[in-house]
Amino acid sequence: MTTYHELDPVEAKISAQDVSVFYGDKQALDSVSIDIATEYVTAFIGPSGCGKSTFLRTLNRMNDTIASARVEGAIKLDGEDIYRSGMDVVQLRARVGMVFQKPNPFPKSIYENVAYGPRIHGLASGKTELDGIVERSLRRAGLWEEVKDRLADSGTALSGGQQQRLCIARAIAVDPEVILMDEPCSALDPIATAKIEELISELKGRYAIVIVTHSMQQAARVSQRTAFFHLGKMVEYGKTSDIFTNPREERTKDYITGRYG
Repeated sequence: MTTYHELDPVEAKISAQDVSVFYGDKQALDSVSIDIATEYVTAFIGPSGCGKSTFLRTLNRMNDTIASARVEGAIKLDGEDIYRSGMDVVQLRARVGMVFQKPNPFPKSIYENVAYGPRIHGLASGKTELDGIVERSLRRAGLWEEVKDRLADSGTALSGGQQQRLCIARAIAVDPEVILMDEPCSALDPIATAKIEELISELKGRYAIVIVTHSMQQAARVSQRTAFFHLGKMVEYGKTSDIFTNPREERTKDYITGRYG
C-alpha cells in the first residue's frame, strides 16, 4: 500500500499504473503507480536494491535489453502505452532520454557527441541547422563557454563533470520530452555536482525530469516531488517538503532520519 500526499492537480506526462518487474523468477518491483508531470523535478529515493533504478528503466524500456526482464502493468506517455506492440522503441528513447550514473560520452568529438542523435533522427536539414542544435544543446547544458573553442576534441578528454554535462547535452539535442537521470552525480566531485544540480533546476519545466539519487540532501535541493522506495515497493509519494518534514510512513521516517539505508 502506497501513501500518497495531497498534490496540486497537474497533467501527467508519464502515468504508471500497477507496474511490476520480474527478472526471471525474482520480483524486483511490485505494483508501482505514479504520475510524473513536466512542471516538477521528481526524485526517487531509497536504499540500494530497493527498485528505484529498475523502475526508472521501465520508463523508456531500458529493461528490454535484459533477456530475463518482464514488465507488467501500464506505462503511458501522453496517454499512449509505451509497452504496446508496434511501439517504436528508438523513437521512444528519443522522447524519453536517459543520463546514466557514470558519464558515457561516445569516443567521438564533442561536436559529434551532440550532433549524432539529431543526425540519425533527421532533425537537421543541413550543417548550419546542425551547428545551431549543437550550440543550443551545449548552452542549455551549461557547457558551451567551456568547450566552444575545442569542439573537435574528444568528448572523453573532458573532466568527469564536463562529460556528464556533455551527456545531458546529447540527451537534450534530440528534443526529448522527458529526461531520466540515474544517480547522475554519484561519480562526481562536489563542485561538478553543484553544477549538475544547478542545471537540473534550469531545465525544470522544459522537460519532465526524474532523478534517482542516494543523496537525500540532493533530492531536497533539486526536486519538488519525491517517491520513497523500499524492498521493491513505492512506500510514499508526495511533495518533497512533505516527504522530508512530515513523512506519514514509519519506513520513510526511518530512512530519512538515517536509521537504515
